[in-house]
Amino acid sequence: MCVTAVESRPGGPSQALKALGEGVLGAGQSPSNRSFGARVKAFVALTKPRIIELLLITTVPVMFLAQQGVPNLKLVLLTCVGGYLSAGGANALNMYIDRDIDALMDRTSQRPLVTGMVSPRECLAFGITLAVVSTLLFGLTVNWLSAWLSLGALLFYVVVYTMILKRRTSQNIVWGGIAGCLPVLIGWSSVTNSMSWAPVILFLVMFFWTPPHYWPLSMKVKDDYARVGVPMLPVIASNKVVARQIVIYSWVMVVVSLLLTPLGYTGWFYTVVALLAGGFWLWEAHGLQNRAKAEVTGAKLKEMRLFHWSITYVSILFVAVAVDPFLR
Repeated sequence: MCVTAVESRPGGPSQALKALGEGVLGAGQSPSNRSFGARVKAFVALTKPRIIELLLITTVPVMFLAQQGVPNLKLVLLTCVGGYLSAGGANALNMYIDRDIDALMDRTSQRPLVTGMVSPRECLAFGITLAVVSTLLFGLTVNWLSAWLSLGALLFYVVVYTMILKRRTSQNIVWGGIAGCLPVLIGWSSVTNSMSWAPVILFLVMFFWTPPHYWPLSMKVKDDYARVGVPMLPVIASNKVVARQIVIYSWVMVVVSLLLTPLGYTGWFYTVVALLAGGFWLWEAHGLQNRAKAEVTGAKLKEMRLFHWSITYVSILFVAVAVDPFLR
């Protein structure tokens, strides 16, 4: 696994930030000149709802596993609301910090700070408010263990990933992905107010899932990252190297996912689902590696096949986590 630091090149993020400035807003209009509905949508967009959906998919099923049945529905609702607000705050702060490079990347050029729907100051205040409210909501209505885990995930994503790792090392998504693994621990702690090996194993599943989930997308948009000096692995390594790393992480992920059963946390249903879904994942991962090796002959990489399957995989696996207690 390679670790490489890349300096921002001339004309890169640092100059872009100077050009944008704190008060420069898209389309030459101030946020107050936009319609109320458009502004509401812009603030919702700051939270990155589609990403949060995936985080909740890994949170709620773990609550069923912790309860070994149906958890208190009020507790589920409070955990979901707290988790959404916390992740939303982290995402808003991420957009505030990355607004310079977001303006230069095609895939992020329509984010609210770039278009001017929301000002940098509003975004910063919004993100901090969500962080505070989510922590208090967790602490006062769920438990303080979940509150500190939630706050820890937010700070890790904003400070460790966005501010420290993202623009410095190709291992950014590997270690930065820890923030996205913590909802598993939060789901367990919200029910039990404690920790156990089951959520730790699922945490590790998500840890090893994150790189092979995100690297295929990075392969697709690596020109975007290269343009702004962000050293995602596909930017600084060949497709063959990236595909080999994807295969390695995929095998470890599938093996780790099977540890729940011998340790007594799950039964036959989860095992069968984990084997089938994991087997198909490995088929896709090795397929990507084979296409990367044959790329010089003109073969299409089709990297997004694994990216889309990765979302389906984690959804299927965690649904099996939730269903398994009812079949044991």
